[in-house]
Amino acid sequence: MTTATSLSPSIAPHDLTLGAVTLVSADPERLVPFYRDAVGLEPMSSGETIVLGAGGRALVEIRRDADAPRPPRRAPGLFHMAIRVPDRPSLAARLLALHRLGQKDARIRLGASDHLVSEALYVDDPDGNGIEIYRDRPAAEWPRTPDGAIAMATLPLDLAALAREAPANPQLAPAGTDMGHVHLKVSDLEAARRFWVETMGFAIMARYPGALFVSADGYHHHIGLNVWQSEGAAAPRAGSQGLGSFTILLPQDAIDALKGRLAAAGVAFETPEGGGLKVADPSGNVAIIRAG
Repeated sequence: MTTATSLSPSIAPHDLTLGAVTLVSADPERLVPFYRDAVGLEPMSSGETIVLGAGGRALVEIRRDADAPRPPRRAPGLFHMAIRVPDRPSLAARLLALHRLGQKDARIRLGASDHLVSEALYVDDPDGNGIEIYRDRPAAEWPRTPDGAIAMATLPLDLAALAREAPANPQLAPAGTDMGHVHLKVSDLEAARRFWVETMGFAIMARYPGALFVSADGYHHHIGLNVWQSEGAAAPRAGSQGLGSFTILLPQDAIDALKGRLAAAGVAFETPEGGGLKVADPSGNVAIIRAG
Protein backbone atom coordinates (compact mmCIF):
# COMPACT_ATOMS: atom_id res chain seq x y z
CA MET A 1 0.00 0.00 0.00
CA THR A 2 1.47 3.35 -1.03
CA THR A 3 0.52 6.37 1.02
CA ALA A 4 1.54 9.99 0.68
CA THR A 5 0.53 13.44 1.81
CA SER A 6 1.14 16.97 0.63
CA LEU A 7 4.05 18.80 2.17
CA SER A 8 1.99 21.54 3.82
CA PRO A 9 3.68 24.52 5.53
CA SER A 10 4.70 23.70 9.07
CA ILE A 11 6.27 25.22 12.14
CA ALA A 12 8.42 22.14 12.54
CA PRO A 13 11.77 22.93 14.18
CA HIS A 14 14.75 22.89 11.84
CA ASP A 15 18.11 21.09 12.16
CA LEU A 16 16.51 18.29 14.17
CA THR A 17 18.26 14.99 14.80
CA LEU A 18 17.48 12.13 17.16
CA GLY A 19 19.74 11.02 19.98
CA ALA A 20 19.74 7.94 22.17
CA VAL A 21 16.71 5.85 23.08
CA THR A 22 16.60 4.89 26.76
CA LEU A 23 15.19 1.48 27.66
CA VAL A 24 14.31 0.15 31.10
CA SER A 25 15.26 -3.49 31.73
CA ALA A 26 15.36 -5.81 34.71
CA ASP A 27 18.56 -7.38 33.32
CA PRO A 28 20.50 -5.07 30.96
CA GLU A 29 23.46 -7.43 30.67
CA ARG A 30 21.43 -10.06 28.86
CA LEU A 31 20.64 -7.51 26.14
CA VAL A 32 24.25 -6.48 25.46
CA PRO A 33 25.28 -9.51 23.32
CA PHE A 34 22.22 -9.01 21.12
CA TYR A 35 22.85 -5.31 20.53
CA ARG A 36 26.53 -6.03 19.86
CA ASP A 37 26.26 -9.11 17.66
CA ALA A 38 22.92 -8.53 15.91
CA VAL A 39 22.60 -4.76 15.73
CA GLY A 40 26.34 -4.07 15.62
CA LEU A 41 26.48 -1.56 18.46
CA GLU A 42 29.59 -1.21 20.61
CA PRO A 43 29.30 -1.10 24.42
CA MET A 44 30.49 2.36 25.47
CA SER A 45 29.92 2.25 29.23
CA SER A 46 28.57 -0.11 31.88
CA GLY A 47 27.03 0.13 35.32
CA GLU A 48 23.44 0.88 36.29
CA THR A 49 22.97 2.29 32.79
CA ILE A 50 24.67 0.51 29.89
CA VAL A 51 25.33 2.69 26.85
CA LEU A 52 25.82 1.27 23.34
CA GLY A 53 26.55 3.12 20.14
CA ALA A 54 28.48 3.38 16.88
CA GLY A 55 31.36 5.61 15.87
CA GLY A 56 31.41 7.19 19.32
CA ARG A 57 27.72 8.17 19.12
CA ALA A 58 25.46 6.84 21.89
CA LEU A 59 22.33 5.25 20.41
CA VAL A 60 20.84 2.96 23.06
CA GLU A 61 20.94 3.40 26.83
CA ILE A 62 19.66 0.51 28.94
CA ARG A 63 18.77 1.50 32.51
CA ARG A 64 18.64 -1.20 35.18
CA ASP A 65 15.55 -1.56 37.35
CA ALA A 66 15.15 -5.04 38.78
CA ASP A 67 11.69 -4.15 40.09
CA ALA A 68 10.35 -2.57 36.91
CA PRO A 69 7.02 -4.19 35.95
CA ARG A 70 6.38 -5.46 32.46
CA PRO A 71 3.77 -3.29 30.74
CA PRO A 72 0.56 -4.79 29.35
CA ARG A 73 1.02 -6.00 25.78
CA ARG A 74 -1.42 -3.40 24.42
CA ALA A 75 0.07 -0.48 26.35
CA PRO A 76 1.45 2.55 24.52
CA GLY A 77 5.22 2.72 24.28
CA LEU A 78 7.90 1.71 21.80
CA PHE A 79 6.77 0.09 18.57
CA HIS A 80 10.36 0.18 17.36
CA MET A 81 13.47 2.31 17.42
CA ALA A 82 15.01 2.69 13.98
CA ILE A 83 18.79 2.54 13.72
CA ARG A 84 19.93 3.94 10.39
CA VAL A 85 23.13 2.66 8.76
CA PRO A 86 24.91 4.78 6.16
CA ASP A 87 24.88 2.44 3.16
CA ARG A 88 23.56 -0.80 1.69
CA PRO A 89 26.61 -2.98 2.49
CA SER A 90 26.21 -1.97 6.15
CA LEU A 91 22.57 -3.10 6.04
CA ALA A 92 23.62 -6.33 4.32
CA ALA A 93 26.13 -6.92 7.14
CA ARG A 94 23.32 -6.74 9.68
CA LEU A 95 21.23 -9.14 7.58
CA LEU A 96 24.06 -11.67 7.61
CA ALA A 97 24.62 -11.21 11.35
CA LEU A 98 20.92 -11.68 12.10
CA HIS A 99 20.74 -14.73 9.83
CA ARG A 100 23.66 -16.37 11.64
CA LEU A 101 22.19 -15.62 15.06
CA GLY A 102 18.82 -16.93 13.93
CA GLN A 103 20.41 -20.24 13.01
CA LYS A 104 21.54 -20.56 16.64
CA ASP A 105 18.47 -19.10 18.34
CA ALA A 106 15.01 -19.83 16.93
CA ARG A 107 13.57 -16.97 19.01
CA ILE A 108 15.17 -14.47 16.63
CA ARG A 109 12.57 -13.74 13.96
CA LEU A 110 13.47 -11.40 11.13
CA GLY A 111 11.14 -9.15 9.17
CA ALA A 112 12.03 -7.02 6.15
CA SER A 113 10.38 -4.34 4.01
CA ASP A 114 11.05 -2.04 1.10
CA HIS A 115 9.52 1.36 1.92
CA LEU A 116 10.53 3.00 -1.39
CA VAL A 117 12.44 5.68 0.53
CA SER A 118 14.37 3.06 2.52
CA GLU A 119 15.13 -0.63 2.97
CA ALA A 120 14.55 -2.05 6.43
CA LEU A 121 15.10 -5.10 8.62
CA TYR A 122 12.98 -5.73 11.73
CA VAL A 123 13.74 -7.75 14.84
CA ASP A 124 12.91 -7.73 18.58
CA ASP A 125 15.54 -7.65 21.32
CA PRO A 126 15.38 -10.30 24.11
CA ASP A 127 13.12 -8.02 26.17
CA GLY A 128 10.69 -7.68 23.26
CA ASN A 129 11.64 -4.12 22.28
CA GLY A 130 11.16 -3.59 18.55
CA ILE A 131 14.17 -2.62 16.43
CA GLU A 132 14.33 -1.50 12.84
CA ILE A 133 17.71 -1.39 11.10
CA TYR A 134 17.53 0.51 7.83
CA ARG A 135 19.30 2.46 5.17
CA ASP A 136 17.83 5.38 3.31
CA ARG A 137 17.84 5.56 -0.43
CA PRO A 138 19.27 8.91 -1.61
CA ALA A 139 16.65 11.63 -1.16
CA ALA A 140 16.80 12.38 -4.90
CA GLU A 141 15.45 8.85 -5.51
CA TRP A 142 12.48 9.13 -3.13
CA PRO A 143 9.35 8.76 -5.26
CA ARG A 144 7.01 11.72 -5.39
CA THR A 145 3.33 12.14 -6.08
CA PRO A 146 2.13 14.72 -8.65
CA ASP A 147 1.74 17.33 -5.90
CA GLY A 148 5.35 16.83 -4.76
CA ALA A 149 4.71 14.72 -1.66
CA ILE A 150 6.98 11.85 -0.65
CA ALA A 151 5.46 8.43 -1.45
CA MET A 152 6.07 5.56 0.98
CA ALA A 153 4.98 1.93 0.91
CA THR A 154 5.46 -1.42 2.63
CA LEU A 155 6.64 -3.90 0.02
CA PRO A 156 8.69 -7.14 0.15
CA LEU A 157 12.43 -6.60 0.35
CA ASP A 158 14.66 -8.67 -1.94
CA LEU A 159 16.79 -10.29 0.77
CA ALA A 160 18.76 -12.42 -1.68
CA ALA A 161 19.93 -9.33 -3.56
CA LEU A 162 20.75 -7.55 -0.31
CA ALA A 163 22.69 -10.54 1.02
CA ARG A 164 25.00 -10.46 -2.00
CA GLU A 165 26.39 -7.16 -0.74
CA ALA A 166 27.26 -8.49 2.71
CA PRO A 167 30.90 -8.84 3.79
CA ALA A 168 32.06 -12.32 4.70
CA ASN A 169 32.53 -11.36 8.34
CA PRO A 170 30.17 -8.62 9.55
CA GLN A 171 31.80 -6.08 11.81
CA LEU A 172 30.28 -3.52 14.14
CA ALA A 173 28.06 -0.84 12.64
CA PRO A 174 30.23 1.89 11.10
CA ALA A 175 30.61 5.55 11.96
CA GLY A 176 27.67 7.43 10.51
CA THR A 177 25.17 5.02 12.05
CA ASP A 178 22.53 6.99 13.93
CA MET A 179 18.96 6.93 15.26
CA GLY A 180 16.92 7.66 12.16
CA HIS A 181 13.44 7.63 13.68
CA VAL A 182 11.36 6.35 16.57
CA HIS A 183 7.99 4.67 16.07
CA LEU A 184 5.59 4.93 19.00
CA LYS A 185 2.46 3.08 20.03
CA VAL A 186 -0.23 5.54 21.10
CA SER A 187 -3.71 5.14 22.51
CA ASP A 188 -5.42 7.93 20.53
CA LEU A 189 -4.12 8.88 17.08
CA GLU A 190 -5.96 12.19 16.92
CA ALA A 191 -4.63 13.25 20.33
CA ALA A 192 -1.16 12.23 19.17
CA ARG A 193 -1.58 14.29 16.02
CA ARG A 194 -2.60 17.37 17.98
CA PHE A 195 0.40 17.02 20.27
CA TRP A 196 3.12 16.19 17.75
CA VAL A 197 1.88 18.37 14.91
CA GLU A 198 -0.08 21.29 16.37
CA THR A 199 1.96 21.70 19.56
CA MET A 200 5.40 20.25 18.86
CA GLY A 201 5.35 21.51 15.28
CA PHE A 202 6.19 18.42 13.23
CA ALA A 203 4.88 18.10 9.68
CA ILE A 204 2.68 15.20 8.56
CA MET A 205 4.51 13.27 5.86
CA ALA A 206 2.32 10.18 5.41
CA ARG A 207 -0.81 8.49 6.70
CA TYR A 208 -1.56 4.78 6.83
CA PRO A 209 -4.74 3.28 8.27
CA GLY A 210 -4.25 3.67 12.02
CA ALA A 211 -0.86 5.38 11.67
CA LEU A 212 0.72 8.76 11.11
CA PHE A 213 4.30 9.68 10.17
CA VAL A 214 5.69 13.12 11.04
CA SER A 215 9.01 14.87 10.60
CA ALA A 216 11.02 18.06 10.48
CA ASP A 217 13.06 19.42 7.56
CA GLY A 218 11.28 17.32 4.90
CA TYR A 219 12.63 13.95 6.08
CA HIS A 220 10.29 11.03 5.37
CA HIS A 221 9.67 10.66 9.11
CA HIS A 222 11.38 11.23 12.43
CA ILE A 223 8.45 9.90 14.48
CA GLY A 224 5.91 7.21 13.64
CA LEU A 225 2.65 6.95 15.59
CA ASN A 226 0.19 4.06 15.47
CA VAL A 227 -2.80 2.56 17.26
CA TRP A 228 -2.54 -0.88 15.65
CA GLN A 229 -2.18 -2.66 19.01
CA SER A 230 -2.76 0.12 21.52
CA GLU A 231 -5.94 2.01 20.61
CA GLY A 232 -7.77 3.00 23.78
CA ALA A 233 -5.15 1.42 26.06
CA ALA A 234 -3.96 3.20 29.19
CA ALA A 235 -0.38 4.41 29.53
CA PRO A 236 1.87 1.91 31.31
CA ARG A 237 2.80 2.51 34.92
CA ALA A 238 5.70 4.95 35.31
CA GLY A 239 9.03 3.12 35.40
CA SER A 240 7.79 0.07 33.49
CA GLN A 241 10.13 -1.97 31.34
CA GLY A 242 10.49 -0.89 27.74
CA LEU A 243 10.71 2.68 26.55
CA GLY A 244 11.99 5.06 29.18
CA SER A 245 12.45 8.03 26.86
CA PHE A 246 13.89 9.07 23.53
CA THR A 247 16.06 12.06 22.75
CA ILE A 248 15.43 14.88 20.28
CA LEU A 249 18.37 17.18 19.53
CA LEU A 250 17.63 20.77 18.49
CA PRO A 251 19.39 24.12 18.40
CA GLN A 252 18.89 26.07 21.63
CA ASP A 253 16.72 28.73 20.01
CA ALA A 254 14.35 26.00 18.76
CA ILE A 255 14.14 24.58 22.30
CA ASP A 256 13.30 28.03 23.66
CA ALA A 257 10.57 28.44 21.05
CA LEU A 258 9.21 24.99 21.84
CA LYS A 259 8.98 25.83 25.55
CA GLY A 260 6.84 28.81 24.60
CA ARG A 261 4.52 26.67 22.48
CA LEU A 262 4.15 24.07 25.21
CA ALA A 263 3.38 26.72 27.80
CA ALA A 264 0.83 28.40 25.49
CA ALA A 265 -0.86 25.02 24.92
CA GLY A 266 -0.96 24.26 28.64
CA VAL A 267 1.28 21.21 28.25
CA ALA A 268 3.36 20.45 31.33
CA PHE A 269 7.09 19.96 30.91
CA GLU A 270 10.17 19.67 33.11
CA THR A 271 13.73 20.91 32.83
CA PRO A 272 15.95 17.85 33.32
CA GLU A 273 19.45 17.93 34.75
CA GLY A 274 21.74 19.28 32.05
CA GLY A 275 19.10 21.54 30.51
CA GLY A 276 16.63 21.16 27.70
CA LEU A 277 13.14 19.92 28.45
CA LYS A 278 11.26 16.73 29.21
CA VAL A 279 7.72 16.24 27.99
CA ALA A 280 5.28 13.34 27.61
CA ASP A 281 2.78 12.94 24.79
CA PRO A 282 -0.89 12.16 25.64
CA SER A 283 -0.08 8.42 25.68
CA GLY A 284 2.77 8.83 28.16
CA ASN A 285 5.68 8.50 25.71
CA VAL A 286 8.50 10.66 27.06
CA ALA A 287 10.76 12.82 24.89
CA ILE A 288 13.89 14.52 26.19
CA ILE A 289 14.76 17.57 24.08
CA ARG A 290 18.37 18.69 24.35
CA ALA A 291 20.62 21.17 22.59
CA GLY A 292 22.67 19.53 19.89
